[in-house]
Amino acid sequence: MKKQSNLSRLMGYAGAHRFLSYASWILSALSALLALVPFWYLWKIIREVLETAPDFAAAQNLVRNGWMAVLFAVLSLIIYIAALMCSHIAAFRIAARIRSDAVHHIVTLPLGFAESFGSGRLRKIINESSAATETYLAHQLPDKAAAIATPVGLLALLFLFDWRLGLLSLAPVLLGFLIMMSMTGKKMQQKMAEYQNALEEMSNEAVEYVRGIPVVKTFGQTVFSFKKFKGSIDRYEKWVIAYTKQLRLPMMFYTAAINSVFAFLIAAALIFTRNGVTQEFLLNLIFYIIITPVIYVTLTRIMFQSENAMIVDDALKRIDSVMELRPLPEPAEPKHPRNGSVELQNVSYSYDGEKNALENVSLFVQAGETVAFVGPSGGGKTTLANIISRFFDPQSGRVLIGGVDVKDIRKEELMENVSFVFQNSHLIKASILENVRMGRPEASREEILEALRAAQCMDIIEKLPRGADTVVGTKGVYLSGGEQQRIAIARAMLKNSPIIILDEATAFADPDNEARVQEAFSALSKGKTVLMIAHRLSTVADADRIYVLEDGRIAESGTCRELTERGGLFYKMWTDYQASVRWKMAEEV
Repeated sequence: MKKQSNLSRLMGYAGAHRFLSYASWILSALSALLALVPFWYLWKIIREVLETAPDFAAAQNLVRNGWMAVLFAVLSLIIYIAALMCSHIAAFRIAARIRSDAVHHIVTLPLGFAESFGSGRLRKIINESSAATETYLAHQLPDKAAAIATPVGLLALLFLFDWRLGLLSLAPVLLGFLIMMSMTGKKMQQKMAEYQNALEEMSNEAVEYVRGIPVVKTFGQTVFSFKKFKGSIDRYEKWVIAYTKQLRLPMMFYTAAINSVFAFLIAAALIFTRNGVTQEFLLNLIFYIIITPVIYVTLTRIMFQSENAMIVDDALKRIDSVMELRPLPEPAEPKHPRNGSVELQNVSYSYDGEKNALENVSLFVQAGETVAFVGPSGGGKTTLANIISRFFDPQSGRVLIGGVDVKDIRKEELMENVSFVFQNSHLIKASILENVRMGRPEASREEILEALRAAQCMDIIEKLPRGADTVVGTKGVYLSGGEQQRIAIARAMLKNSPIIILDEATAFADPDNEARVQEAFSALSKGKTVLMIAHRLSTVADADRIYVLEDGRIAESGTCRELTERGGLFYKMWTDYQASVRWKMAEEV
């Protein structure tokens, strides 16, 4: 099957607006041709001046030819503005359609997609790659039509007066074009992809760095502790300097070539006038000296169009990298969970296809039971929670909720059965009421307020200028990490799903907020199956069962008392935790 060109793909996004793009090309080409007409009238003015000199009063058509030059210049400008209006309407429509299609596709992808793909990288693709198509369609394609039309008109003008001077005017054009081709070939296209990769990596790492600023400030770290971010900046700097040095000589020769037309014309004038100067030759020479700068402008446009075509090609490939990702398969015959139990059967999962983040994990959580997952960092706790909520599908094994494989449950129903409270809960820029309503969009105001009360949020509501209707993030209204957690808990309470997943939910809470968050957890957990991930072992002491994960495997399991008496990994973690708590208390005293 023949590969569809980038332009055909973009026109496919345009719909009926593609005719505006076609109109913009025609109008732009017409504008470029009309822009050459004033040079014709300028030639007539120069001819009349030379013919009537020194009796310039005999020149009768100077004013008329001058006004005709102005008329065609203005007409060319008006038509070009009309071309840009048509191209911009179509370009904005196409860019909006690309973003809309990409975002609608992202909604269908598994919830863990954004985390593995990188939020900074994803933002750059959705915003900047689609914006690259807008610049290309709104400006570059109309300019390309003009750049094609201009040489055609120039050829007619160059050969109309003196074919010898016309050929000499084109010599530096050919030289400049050959040099330009060396800078815009396949090698350059590969370099453009490398450039976009470097920008994408730096953008992604920048987002992660900004998100980690609270940790940097808390622990007094510097930017150098974020090695990936600094490394991406260093790699970008190294690449840009090397690339600039590589293009330095070709760009210097190109600039010299396309500006050397005057040298060619002057040399020709010296040769052609060695036996004397005629008035006609002088007239033509002056005309060529005036019009040849148009050649420089045209070649420069073509060069930048080639560069932008490569940028668009790379942008569409990056958009395809998102659009080609396939959603998790939906069941042909959906089944319904019988209760809130959770079971894993020999589950294994790997992020990179090499080392397993989970290795042959099996466990069973009864409905209404509270279990905790603890263990060293990188042990697989969060991955386990992601697998249960089907952020990803395991490479092997099965995950069952209510006795039904999660692959046989509709995505919407699965989300109705599982609620999440993460360690860094995010609130959208909307009122607290609307933030909580996201848990159940059809909920009434009274139901939302009741959820806020149950989540210990009334002290937050009472201090805000408009209570629950206060918009978070505007006019200096910001909430602490612990307060955001309580709002997130209220949202989960309103949703009222049978299974609750708590991922380090008290990590950023201060002592006062932590006590309130724990009270909110108690209210949230009543009658629910609770799966909690925690580093503060005091929060898991009352769990019905604790699973200790290490290197993607369940190292041990049992109640807090059973595990401490066993003297294994959990006992060591518990001893270290108690020592750290005593050290902190002694320090405060």
